[in-house]
Formats: sequence, C-alpha cells, structure tokens
Amino acid sequence: MYLKPLIRLSIFLFTLFLFSFSYKQRQSSDLKQSMDRGKELYMSYCLTCHMQNGEGIPGTFPPLANADYLMEDAERSISQIINGASGEMKVNGVVYNNVMPGFDMTDREIADVLNYIRNSWGNQGEVIAEEQIHEVRNK
Repeated sequence: MYLKPLIRLSIFLFTLFLFSFSYKQRQSSDLKQSMDRGKELYMSYCLTCHMQNGEGIPGTFPPLANADYLMEDAERSISQIINGASGEMKVNGVVYNNVMPGFDMTDREIADVLNYIRNSWGNQGEVIAEEQIHEVRNK
C-alpha cells in the first residue's frame, strides 16, 4: 500500500539529484569558459597595472590576488570597470590612491574578466552574469 508512494518519492528525489548535479556541472563549465575568455581580456586591459599574477605594484596599484576589497562588493567592481575609480581605497590593509580608467567593454567582456579575476590567485567568487553588468550599467 505504501510502496507506490515511496517508489514515486524515490524516483522524484533521484531525478532532482540528477538535475542538480547536471546544473552544477553546466555552471562549472560555463564559468571555465568565461574565465578562459576573461584571461585574454585581463592580459589586454589589466596586466600592465595589476601584473601577471594579480599582485599589483606595491604602493601604486592594488593587488587583485587574495584581495578583500575586490571580493567584498561585486557591484562596486563592476562599476569600477565601467566608470573607472579614483581616490583612496584600502586593499588588504594598505591604502592606495591612484586612478583607474573606465573601460569600453561589453557586458559579457566585463563578466568574463571579473569571473577570471574573482576566481584566480586565491580568490573564490560567485559567477558574475551579464545581467548583473547590465543592471549596474543602467543605474
């Protein structure tokens, strides 16, 4: 009597598990592709100031590697790539006061470069989607 509902529940839970696993694998694959594209953009736009491994130039350009400032506010990072940044910022306890220009990049390019930066050199960030860039750009 109770066997059929248990079987149905088991099938439902198993299907849910497979869907969840598949979604996570797809998301992981999407992140890897985004990071691959982002690495190329990083080499073109960011390397000069933030260096090959995101270590920056002490006292002049802040690090992106293991950077508390970068990781604590994704929206701020998006805005700074679009609009640039100037004035004091404290990164890993060190104050920097320089100018970063804004960049003329598409929403996808910004998402890709941020996915690369926020998931390299000890950083572990959530995936940045193009829609997030679009929202910040239109504020």
